[in-house]
Amino acid sequence: MALTAETESRLYRSLRVASGAAAHLVALGFPAAVAVLARPGSSLFSWHPLLMALAFSFLMTEALLIFSPETSLLRSFSRKVRVRAHWVLQLLALLCALLGLGIITYNKHLNGKGHFVTWHGLTGLLAVLYAGGQCAGGVVLLYPKLMKNWTLAKLKLYHATSGLVGYLLGCASLMLGMCSLWFTTAVTGTSWYLAMLCPLLTSLVIMNQVSNAYLYRKRSQH
Repeated sequence: MALTAETESRLYRSLRVASGAAAHLVALGFPAAVAVLARPGSSLFSWHPLLMALAFSFLMTEALLIFSPETSLLRSFSRKVRVRAHWVLQLLALLCALLGLGIITYNKHLNGKGHFVTWHGLTGLLAVLYAGGQCAGGVVLLYPKLMKNWTLAKLKLYHATSGLVGYLLGCASLMLGMCSLWFTTAVTGTSWYLAMLCPLLTSLVIMNQVSNAYLYRKRSQH
């Protein structure tokens, strides 16, 4: 029996709600698991994985999910409030990422190890720098008159697309970090694969959210 358009729409929306709820759980659960594993305070290095997990798994994920029409924790609030919350979460994510980067750089210096010599290190550095640039670019949305040849709608779309790229870089850095000797020694077997699925799941949810925003804008133009 063929599904009606209304039934398909309800089913699709239900799937988006379920995946969004899963993304919220993963965004919080992954850093919590990393905290248990790293035992922050046990060493200088122990703060690095926790801060990076907080930045790219929790804070940045929640900052982007704020604009989801189905799963935003602030969907009952005005857009102005959600934009401010997005700014706060993004700035906190950048702060955590910068602290995490600074700690691992100093820790390597103390131990006489090379800096940014692995794919994880290079991707992490790029993700942190990109996050800083993305936050700076977001200022344009606060003062759109600075870009006279661009409409506010276009600026929002490009900011969202650019933000997606930065978010994927952050998730890639987390996944590469889970290939490190420190992580693979502590997490093995099925647990390792489940951990790798965490940033993958949130990436898919965020990509779906951004693509739907793009399609909505295209439809509204016709």
